[in-house]
Amino acid sequence: MAETGETGQAISIGPRIVASGGFDMLYREGMTLIEEVASYLDGDGRADSRLLPREASFLYATESMRLTTRLMQLASWLLLQRAVNEGEITPENARSEKEKVKFSATPSERGGPGYEHLPDMLRGYIDKGDRLFDRVMQFDTLERGKLPERDAGVANGIADQLSRLKAAFGRP
Repeated sequence: MAETGETGQAISIGPRIVASGGFDMLYREGMTLIEEVASYLDGDGRADSRLLPREASFLYATESMRLTTRLMQLASWLLLQRAVNEGEITPENARSEKEKVKFSATPSERGGPGYEHLPDMLRGYIDKGDRLFDRVMQFDTLERGKLPERDAGVANGIADQLSRLKAAFGRP
């Protein structure tokens, strides 16, 4: 995503959006979620898992491990991006490190037999983790200077707004 500067060269506005207050909110939300999940899994989650039937108990262990892995991957991304925003590392160094983090357990892999028997708290944290993942992926796309792609017919708010602005001001 780029605009044209006074010199006629393209200026990427994606990294500026990522460096804005929107990232700070995402960072706080992500780190808070990580702390909440850790507290749940070490406390009430242990008690909840003991009450589950054997099959659901195995699924609980699998889903809690996926969630923990996903959140640690998100934490890595958030910490790298914060370091860039604070000038501690260059965007290029962060991109190189981010390439090493391969996100797993995408939301489309959720569900299946017995999923509805998992504790509501765990399923709620999984949903929050999936939403956080989606937002981080949008920020990552913006940080790379690209427009987020449309999801199977779902309108992309940023791309739509840019298209409208370009149309309003007669720019191709």
